[in-house]
Amino acid sequence: MRKLAYLFLAVLLSGILTTACKEKTAVSPDNGTDSICEEELDTTVYGICGEGTTMHNLELITNDGDTLNLAVNVDDSDTDVVKGGLLSGDKLAVIVTDIYGEKTAGIVVNLTTLEGKWTSLDRNFEIVDGGEVLSTVQSETNPYTSWKIHNGKLLMGRDSFDVVSLGADSLELENSKGIFVYKRQKQVTSRNIK
Repeated sequence: MRKLAYLFLAVLLSGILTTACKEKTAVSPDNGTDSICEEELDTTVYGICGEGTTMHNLELITNDGDTLNLAVNVDDSDTDVVKGGLLSGDKLAVIVTDIYGEKTAGIVVNLTTLEGKWTSLDRNFEIVDGGEVLSTVQSETNPYTSWKIHNGKLLMGRDSFDVVSLGADSLELENSKGIFVYKRQKQVTSRNIK
């Protein structure tokens, strides 16, 4: 009888552990799918910024070919909804919300602005189109190797960040471990001087 009780308990625990982390599919920035173990599905909508975008309206041409016109709330709060600006043709990751029946851009991350080489005191990496992160520091422990936007957060490797600010030459990320500030690494070009 005792063996039967242990067997029942083992089967029950196995079922609980199996359903606790179900395999779900999320859309990645390159419009492919990744099989990931997440608590919730990614609600991010990917696309490009359309020519009809204004200060208070985002025209988003989604990767599926749909055109969404989303209100962009610009107020006096310290939280900027748009991270990285809105320039026609730029790749965007957008969290769409519904406020009083109107589709609104809750969070907008400009992926075109996000991509590039970033540096700080202890990290030096490049965010590349398609979800890859290239590290240029050989001695870096736990270098980032991949990235994606998931529900408005930037996931790099095993770390999840809120994008606090994103500009042409600066990136500020925050998570439970603190605030991380990066500068864009300048491209070095050589010229023939006569």
